[in-house]
Amino acid sequence: MAAPPRASSSRAAVQATNDDASASKLSCVRKGYMTDNYVQYFVRRPVKRSPLINRGYFARWAAIRALLMQFLSQPSSKRKQIVSLGAGFDTTFFQLNEEENAPDIFMEVDFLEVTSKKAMIVAACKEMARHLESPVFAPEKGEISSEHYKLFACDLTDTARLDAVCEKADLDLSAPTLILAECVLIYMDPEASRALLRWAASKFSNAVFVAYEQIHGEDAFGQQMIRNLESRGCPLLGIHDTSTLESKMNRFLETGWKRAVAVDMDEIYNRHIDPVERRRIERLEIFDEFEEWHIMQEHYCVAYGIIDENETFAGFGFSQISSES
Repeated sequence: MAAPPRASSSRAAVQATNDDASASKLSCVRKGYMTDNYVQYFVRRPVKRSPLINRGYFARWAAIRALLMQFLSQPSSKRKQIVSLGAGFDTTFFQLNEEENAPDIFMEVDFLEVTSKKAMIVAACKEMARHLESPVFAPEKGEISSEHYKLFACDLTDTARLDAVCEKADLDLSAPTLILAECVLIYMDPEASRALLRWAASKFSNAVFVAYEQIHGEDAFGQQMIRNLESRGCPLLGIHDTSTLESKMNRFLETGWKRAVAVDMDEIYNRHIDPVERRRIERLEIFDEFEEWHIMQEHYCVAYGIIDENETFAGFGFSQISSES
């Protein structure tokens, strides 16, 4: 099927999806799906999401958290680094630090409009600022610099700027690095997202790049999903370039990554999330939207590319965290 005419995204509209994600996470936290003591500081108007949305956000959080914890638990003689691209108001570092499980370096990157707000909120919130050692706050630049946590403003299409912030964050380009991009690449022009993946593959020698995003834009549900986001000014610019699991993997392989995996969220939820935890959250709310649930989960996926000169990530991935129903 031919792709439709090229659309463009409203920067402000795409950034608004960050507010939606924070509100959804807080809704889940308040219902007991997960623990996050910091997301509340980024939500001005709490909302109660439907059980379908709550369960969907929990599945997203649990999938990324499973890979995150696997990365952090792997033995390494070098320091570990996490780079979060398009991080928005994510609070993972602060939660990990509270759990005494934070990596040596946790670097976040997003648009200046986002990082400026985040820097101001963290600086003003003693509950969050206490997790930072010798922090230097520069909200006007959208920056926070501390021993383990770094926040920088950067347009992800500007790889020269990305080079600069990596150097400023004192990243070790040979150290084990987990790169996260949740609902980021899909909003970028395909050429720009491929350039970003190519940059990361050439920059890091032992890394996993994890992307969470939509698939199957060609069917009825996918077309409605596309229209809903277009009406908000944030079209899925990359959906036709990578609308299948195979194309998600090929995008990694074509941009320099040595191995790639893509799994839809329906399979992840049923096979790769702790069944005890799954049963616990399924008792939290009355739920009767099973058909829509499966369709929705089949339209999201987690894809990851691996590049490891030293086979650092030989055993990494969902195959290592399978569960029995």
